[in-house]
Amino acid sequence: MLTSLKQESFLLLALLAALAAFALEHLLLNNGQGVALIAGLVLIGFIVVASMRVAHHAELLAEKVGDPYGTMILTLAAVLVEVVILAIMMSNEASPTLVRDTIYSAVMLDINGILGLAALMGGIKHGEQSYNDDSARTYSVMILTAMGVSMVVPEFIPEADWKAYSAFTIGAMVVLYTLFLRMQVGPHSYFFSYSYPEKRRKQEPLEQQAQAVNLGLSIGILVFGVVVIGALAEVMSKTLDLGLEGTGAPPVITAILVAAISAAPEILTALRAALANRMQSVVNVALGASLSTVILTVPVMEAMALYTGQPFQMAMTPVQTVMVLITLVVSAINLNDGETNAIEGMTHFVLFATFIMLSLLGL
Repeated sequence: MLTSLKQESFLLLALLAALAAFALEHLLLNNGQGVALIAGLVLIGFIVVASMRVAHHAELLAEKVGDPYGTMILTLAAVLVEVVILAIMMSNEASPTLVRDTIYSAVMLDINGILGLAALMGGIKHGEQSYNDDSARTYSVMILTAMGVSMVVPEFIPEADWKAYSAFTIGAMVVLYTLFLRMQVGPHSYFFSYSYPEKRRKQEPLEQQAQAVNLGLSIGILVFGVVVIGALAEVMSKTLDLGLEGTGAPPVITAILVAAISAAPEILTALRAALANRMQSVVNVALGASLSTVILTVPVMEAMALYTGQPFQMAMTPVQTVMVLITLVVSAINLNDGETNAIEGMTHFVLFATFIMLSLLGL
């Protein structure tokens, strides 16, 4: 028991921070913009710490069940964190474009940031790195379809019909994800795995020793971590909004922060996999996280919009649409031959740098 508490010391610190934040909320909000901004950034730090522990226990579960189930658990845990933070921030009257900008930022971060950096670093260390190209094609076409339906077509939907199309979008995303899930864990599960015979022989004994893990405890801590993150996000959203008010910071900055919080554990997982020459795990994490972000976040937030009667602005701006299309075209070309290299990684990373530059310019 003491050992478990010691291992979860960071999560306990995050819990204490949440309790302190609730107790001091009025003090933080009534002592000036500077205090509110500092408090918001500190709370973001605790949210990242808590999300890392959530990801750690998701990773334990993932290693226990193996791919493709493992990757699914990792990406679902990250999306759950993102949805909780978004739902709480939107309930506090955040920008109507926050959901759209967060999903867009998450896709840019996952595909161009995580995949790009991992392929670049892995390519420099190992040269060409192999993976199952069936997985990349499946992810790419699903991401394109989901983003097209939920974030491009809404630009052409009359305002009077938003509820009907919102309900349709929820149904379409549920159908897409149901079919994808059946493929991922059913007859097409081999699409999302790759055989590493030499590494597997070396690692199996270590994995068998490492998996003397209490699955019930991991699931319980994972759920507890998400609750703590939600509590921290409740106060963080208010302090951050006040702290950034009138500073001239582009609205998309908040969305990037939300996307980065949920993606922080995935970045470490993907980089470790790339340096270990396991590119299939990188593809599953980066593209799987992008797909899960779109296909799961959209129906939850659309349902919230229908419930409140207040629509979100889901249609991407022209610049965002162009960046997504360029990203998916480059991804389709790079991930078409079953091998990545440093040049392909650099192309994605340059697109990520372009996304950051455009965001700083307010575009």
